Amino acid sequence: MCGIAGIYNLNNQKADPDLLRKMIGMLHHRGPDGTGFFSDRNLGLGHARLSIIDLASGSQPMTNHDQTLWITFNGEIFNYVELREDLIQKGHKFNTHSDTEVILELYAEKGEDCVKEMNGQWAFAIWDVKKRKLFLSRDRMGVRPLFYTMAPNKFVFASEIKAIFIDTEVKREMDPIALDQIFTFWHTLQPRTFFKDVSELPPGHSMRIEEGGKTSIWPYWQFQFPEFGQGISTLNEDEAAEKLRSLLIDSTRLRLRADVPVGAYLSGGLDSTVTTSLIRNFSNSKLSTFSVTFDDPEFDESAYQNDVVKYLGTDHHQVSCTYDEIARVFPEVLWHTEKPTLRTAPASMFLLSKLVRDNHYKVVLTGEGADEVLGGYDIFKEAKIRHFWGLQPDSKFRHLLLKRLYEYLPNLQGQSEAYLKQFFHTTPEDLKNPFFSHLPRWDLTSKAKIFFSAEVKNQILNYDGLSEMKGLLPKGYLNWNYFNQSQFLEAGGLLPGYILCSQGDRVAMAHSVEGRFPFLDYRVVEFAAQLPNKLKMKVLNEKFLLKKSMAQYIPDTVKNRHKQPVRAPEAKSFFTGKKIDYIDELLSPERIKKDGIFNPNAVQKLVEKYRESRAIGIKDNMALVGIISTQLINDQFINTFMKREG
Repeated sequence: MCGIAGIYNLNNQKADPDLLRKMIGMLHHRGPDGTGFFSDRNLGLGHARLSIIDLASGSQPMTNHDQTLWITFNGEIFNYVELREDLIQKGHKFNTHSDTEVILELYAEKGEDCVKEMNGQWAFAIWDVKKRKLFLSRDRMGVRPLFYTMAPNKFVFASEIKAIFIDTEVKREMDPIALDQIFTFWHTLQPRTFFKDVSELPPGHSMRIEEGGKTSIWPYWQFQFPEFGQGISTLNEDEAAEKLRSLLIDSTRLRLRADVPVGAYLSGGLDSTVTTSLIRNFSNSKLSTFSVTFDDPEFDESAYQNDVVKYLGTDHHQVSCTYDEIARVFPEVLWHTEKPTLRTAPASMFLLSKLVRDNHYKVVLTGEGADEVLGGYDIFKEAKIRHFWGLQPDSKFRHLLLKRLYEYLPNLQGQSEAYLKQFFHTTPEDLKNPFFSHLPRWDLTSKAKIFFSAEVKNQILNYDGLSEMKGLLPKGYLNWNYFNQSQFLEAGGLLPGYILCSQGDRVAMAHSVEGRFPFLDYRVVEFAAQLPNKLKMKVLNEKFLLKKSMAQYIPDTVKNRHKQPVRAPEAKSFFTGKKIDYIDELLSPERIKKDGIFNPNAVQKLVEKYRESRAIGIKDNMALVGIISTQLINDQFINTFMKREG
């Protein structure tokens, strides 16, 4: 992985080389192995390198043989060997063995459609010297980030927003609509970011900037599910399991391509265990695994991790994540995620990636994406139960399945049937809602907006996030069944907007670690999308086909355990009785009032509730983590950014 940045002046003035160097300096953590720059009058490209493939000759920005194309590239093209061989057959010549040069030659061969041939994770910019055109693209699933802004008379882009903010002509201002979205969906709706006038290129999209500033953005790939959820795969259950296993083996094989050692995250759950097993059983790679453990048994999965380590015989490393550690690293986590979060899980992943780097690894394979594409989350199971209940709303028994699903939530267990009906949205109108699967989650999250200040509430008064969401839905979405719609909302929204970002790229690259995701190979995603939903979730058995396909390669303790998402101790981490200076400062009534984002009195009552160890529900937990993270983002990027940069 790397850090990329660029400046395209639209008034034909020379791109400022000092500004570009400072931008790349802000991305040093993404690429500590070297820097490079290229300028062509009003265009400048910069690169911070994390060397993984072709260590000797893969430096960037890179050019083609006649210097008519230049590229700065963050990512990996996993099928570059096959693409290279095909291009050589067509007469292309190569000076390196890097995947970067393959992109250049593929662009020379196929133009902007080159991305359709690539299997990988990327964010890159190609400067076409002859056409004076800048072409940018981002991978299908949104693994690698790419941000941009149109400043006065210039287009500026980078891997992270902090690099863009080095340009003093770019305003650093919170977007209240983005805040509303995070406190609803857990993420912003791309291309919107947390900051006004700074955009993110959506996953599966490309972008063109031409002389004069003419800008075009278009999708080159989108999710597609069968209409009405019937599935169009003609394979039977056994054939589908074999096909899935074959795809995952090849996906893993491609993602092991590197000129440095490759490790694996091991949570103890099904997905990371499958990934680890694929490496162990279908490659010759030396295998080191990395896990995070918790002192609090509610979150700790070390027993399952140890079962897998013993079963597969890996060289295993663990790091302990305590309440104090979460509070200690949280400000640094937010500096890297560049947007608020409602959970503390990114802190545990930050500590895990540090463990990887401390053991001299740059690359890890992880299990992200399996739940989204193969039907693993409780939200899918919940939607299935809710839909089942909604078809017979007067049933005295169907709603009891929800209590079985959430046995670990004591507050839910004691609620009446009437409350459950209202909370879980099971009316005929709800069943027809295109966001049926996510209504309970979004409603619960939105309740935390009661802590917004009067000014923020006024700014978002007439904003309707669901209407904006509807405008971003792909063609055909309304003809998908509720299960596939739910998959899209997770895989197309939460996955790139939170999981691959705040829990993935940003906290891994904080320690110069590249994550790779076998389940997010677009061939796996497209195959899974065409499967009947009963093969993804058989009755309430989540990821049924994945379990069937890999049954002989994983221990029974993992195969039979209930799905557990990545979790960490939440707001309690900040109120253990130990003094935390930034908490005292940022949550003081005076500071809350000065920053103007939240209501000082409401926040003070919430803080007192925590300090007095009174019962805390899910809503208050999310609210307080959201308030703390928002205050940190505001402090770091708006109040004190230039001090930190200097």
